[in-house]
Amino acid sequence: MSKSFDLPLYPYARHADQDQDQDRPARHPVVIVGAGPVGLAAAIDLALHEVPVLVLDDNDRVSTGSRAICFSQRTLQILDRLGCGQAADMGVTWNTGRVFHGAGEVCGFTVLDEDSHKHPAFVNLQQYQLEHILVQRAQALAAQGGPLQIRGRNRVEAIGTHDDHVRLSVSTPEGDYEVHADWLLACDGANSPTRRMMGLDFVGRAFEDNFLIADVVMQADFPTERHFWFDPPFNPGQSAMLHRQPGDLWRIDLQLGRDIDPEVEKRPERVIPRLKAMLGPDKDFALEWVSIYKFQCRRMERFRSGRVIFAGDSAHQVSPFGARGANSGIQDADNLCWKLAAVVKGHAPEALLDSYEFERVYAADENILSATRETEFITPSTQASKLFRDAVLALAETQDFARPMVNSGRLSRPTSYDESTLTSPDADGLPDITRPGAPIPDAPVPGGWLLDQTGGDFCLLWVNGAPPPDLPQLALPLRVVHIDPVQAPLVAQRYLGDAARAAYLLRPDQHVAARWRAPETKPLIAALARALSQPEAAHV
Repeated sequence: MSKSFDLPLYPYARHADQDQDQDRPARHPVVIVGAGPVGLAAAIDLALHEVPVLVLDDNDRVSTGSRAICFSQRTLQILDRLGCGQAADMGVTWNTGRVFHGAGEVCGFTVLDEDSHKHPAFVNLQQYQLEHILVQRAQALAAQGGPLQIRGRNRVEAIGTHDDHVRLSVSTPEGDYEVHADWLLACDGANSPTRRMMGLDFVGRAFEDNFLIADVVMQADFPTERHFWFDPPFNPGQSAMLHRQPGDLWRIDLQLGRDIDPEVEKRPERVIPRLKAMLGPDKDFALEWVSIYKFQCRRMERFRSGRVIFAGDSAHQVSPFGARGANSGIQDADNLCWKLAAVVKGHAPEALLDSYEFERVYAADENILSATRETEFITPSTQASKLFRDAVLALAETQDFARPMVNSGRLSRPTSYDESTLTSPDADGLPDITRPGAPIPDAPVPGGWLLDQTGGDFCLLWVNGAPPPDLPQLALPLRVVHIDPVQAPLVAQRYLGDAARAAYLLRPDQHVAARWRAPETKPLIAALARALSQPEAAHV
């Protein structure tokens, strides 16, 4: 990691809240605990919605080690909306994955990278690089008068929950103070102190095998691909993975098995021989970061406990081989923040926040199911599972039908909220890819990209050659995006199918709330009320 990251990015500074009368502590609309990717993304999103937000973190700089490295197209789209689109340009784009068994290749796959999307399917970028981008964006918003603060070396020591607020006891280098929050977002990671202080826990499964992560600096001519090995000669009986990152940095994962001493295995004298066996004895490299981890496929039973809401690793954990951890966490923030902003501003009842839990628990269960299946294939827990895995790998070397069954990590995909209470009855005959609950696909439009014109607010997407209709005055913003299908044929293909025209009500997180072939004002207002958990008769 660059030495520049050794310096504090948000150093401790005394704040007026610390001098407040502690019988009447300062009160904030939203406090976020944790300045990792999820907490920072949530803070930026809330600030863009003009909701004052305070971020507390016991650190004052980005995380150590690359940690999360693989970011999906959907996450890149969210980052773009937040003003952090440079993450895509800084990352390494890859399109091909290869799976090996022993010394031979058994199958490969290609992730789609169509010209018809602004962003590639995946990029590799170190988590600390992304955190740096997010911190800079947050600080820029604050400097422009945005309602956002980050306080480094402010550790939350105790939490008290009440009907109308959350009480936080905070320690700093200059002593303790108390602050109150209308809403608290717990984005403080897998070992969440917030979750522990509230006496909450995970349900699910923890796996016993240990894996070594090594960030290695080296110049190498390995292709920019995802390589995964089962039973390789350099790590017999186990698995391994190799990914390129920016700046001559490579991520290597090595399965070590169950009965090991993690502290011993992290020592350079143990790590370096393993890497030389993989890379060759004459390859020059330097260790930048080493860690040991175990797979966990677990989540909290509830993501909301009164006025405390959990997101990211504090709410759910999955194995890393499908790139679901940071991606699903940033998508948690994307789902939550527009809803919380609507509640804070009085545009929606607190019931809207129940949809965050419903939709993101559904997404977490989808991820956990996929992660559990891949983990069972990579590290079989029974003799029967091992026999099945080995048979699939043997067949895949020569038989096409077996190759789709090889599971070295199904890659992260965005969730469609098909059963959400926020969606309205659907119009028949429009494409399945844009059904209610689904995230909208991007497409080129005159002057740019479709997704750049949506997001942040509710949006009426009018795919029609005729001018869009006049809309009544509403209490919250409703953007209108008019696309002439003749001028944007790919929009026509993805949003119309065989229909001549259509209209879509898009949520601020760019998921479809409702769609029609020929909408009228009354159904549109009803769909907007439903998307805000309002009674249909409510004046929006």
